[in-house]
Amino acid sequence: MTPGGKAAPAGASAALRVDVLTIFPELVATYVAESVFGRAVRAGLVEVAVHDLRIGASDPHRSVDDAPFGGGAGMVLAPGPVFAAVEEIAPLRPLYLLSPAGRRLDQAFVEELAETATFSLLCGRYEGVDQRIADHLVDGEISLGDFVLAGGELAALAVIEAVARLVPGVVGNEDSPKDESFTTGLLEYPQYTRPATFRGWEVPEVLRSGDHAAVAAWRRAASLWRTIARRPDLIEARGGLSADETRLLREHGYPLGAAAPLATGNRTRRRAPAKEHDGHEPHRSR
Repeated sequence: MTPGGKAAPAGASAALRVDVLTIFPELVATYVAESVFGRAVRAGLVEVAVHDLRIGASDPHRSVDDAPFGGGAGMVLAPGPVFAAVEEIAPLRPLYLLSPAGRRLDQAFVEELAETATFSLLCGRYEGVDQRIADHLVDGEISLGDFVLAGGELAALAVIEAVARLVPGVVGNEDSPKDESFTTGLLEYPQYTRPATFRGWEVPEVLRSGDHAAVAAWRRAASLWRTIARRPDLIEARGGLSADETRLLREHGYPLGAAAPLATGNRTRRRAPAKEHDGHEPHRSR
């Protein structure tokens, strides 16, 4: 894959099309050409076009940044080159800025982006972007979470990969994304492979039984309990445990005393609404 190039074969209509705007196009293009990503691109299922923001620069040094008004450390992406680049490229809309002030990326948001099927990602660098870019050029902002990155390229790749996995044919086993963490609002159940005994640690017997119904029940119970133990906020967001889920946990020997505050017995199934970032800005993935 080459920066600025269209990855899908001639005449093909990719199920997911993304433009990425960055000052490090080779970094993004190299990753996109590899592994599951690369296979999906070569098959025409996913199309990623990577564009160099420096095409909007007008000086001999192709400068895209400048010192911030009011002083302070670092440099800021200037509006002139970024606006000029976006106007020349005319990227797919909506155009999202990778930003700490953006909507937090979660599986619900990933599914929305997959349904949109076409969008663009603007990667910031340095100390951020001129606010006029956020206010007047992009259509929204996306944040990966409350941590610091040097720039938006890794964040953009995370967004694209998460969305691409939902495109039919990208993942070898199309049932795999349905069982993964967060897809159902729960963490995924533990996974095991051969050998059945490793250094004295045994794979749960039920997984070797060949009883598909028993395996499914065990996995459901294990998924619930892992979520209760490690991410109780996800259980709370779902409205607690249903009576059936409480019964399933008891049948598999999980100690429900610790889970009692989460058990409602009459939970209605719902997906927690997506939350906007609360304005706290320790994460600067631009």
